[in-house]
Amino acid sequence: MNLIERISRYPIQTALVVLALLILITSTFSIVPETKQGVVLRFGEPVRIINQYNPTESFGQSHAGLIAKVPFVENITWIDKRILSIPMERQQVLSTDQARLQVDAFARFRIVDPLRMVITAKNSENVASALRPILGSALRNELGKRQFAALLSAERGQVMDNIQNGLNRVARQYGAEIVDVRIKRAELPEGTPRDSALERMRTARRQEALTIQAQGLKQAQIIRAQADADAAKTYAAAFGKDADFYDFYRAMQSYERTFGTDGSSPEGSSSIILSPDNSYLKEFQGRR
Repeated sequence: MNLIERISRYPIQTALVVLALLILITSTFSIVPETKQGVVLRFGEPVRIINQYNPTESFGQSHAGLIAKVPFVENITWIDKRILSIPMERQQVLSTDQARLQVDAFARFRIVDPLRMVITAKNSENVASALRPILGSALRNELGKRQFAALLSAERGQVMDNIQNGLNRVARQYGAEIVDVRIKRAELPEGTPRDSALERMRTARRQEALTIQAQGLKQAQIIRAQADADAAKTYAAAFGKDADFYDFYRAMQSYERTFGTDGSSPEGSSSIILSPDNSYLKEFQGRR
């Protein structure tokens, strides 16, 4: 009796054998994804790590692929190798200048010790849940030491570094590493506190503008006084060297303004009748 005849004669038994083989194969072999690392558990106890995260290892050069394990005895807990996020609910923070701030922040972390993570937290979701209140507490403590203006300056980077370092000390207990901490938004609560703060900012800016304007006017007066003094000194020196030229120059300035040729008055707006021998017009008579 050949194989085909046996299968056709005992179809149920054949199907059971095939099913048993499939279960045995799937229980023996697993495919390790590139983005995952795993901890092999034998009767609930960790025995080895698969495709562990290595910061010096390039993507595509890890130990991903097909692996074998003891069927029905060993199972694998998979852990993401990628960067994960810890979203935080909006926190209210009181700064040193008594400004109540509504702060939205988040942290990003990566599992670098999967064995410790499985022992302490079981999975990455529990790690995020454990770190979330620590992040909120560190954020309130750090921002409570500074004024609101610090969040709008270069000091904000130092604030984030301090929060990250503090959170990292806790994250190591769960086999995690904090990659980054960022504040998405920090603003005053709506209503009277925000309106009062904005009015104080407007008043401060108006006072600053008035101070700058007053300093500008003072500097302009000093410059004008110095210019007038320099001009008077120049005129005096010119008058001392050539009194006739000085008289001629001043007369020309007077004619220009009187007759409106300097643009100070519209052309033809006035008429002047003077005698030819009038002393005012002596410069037109030439030198004798």
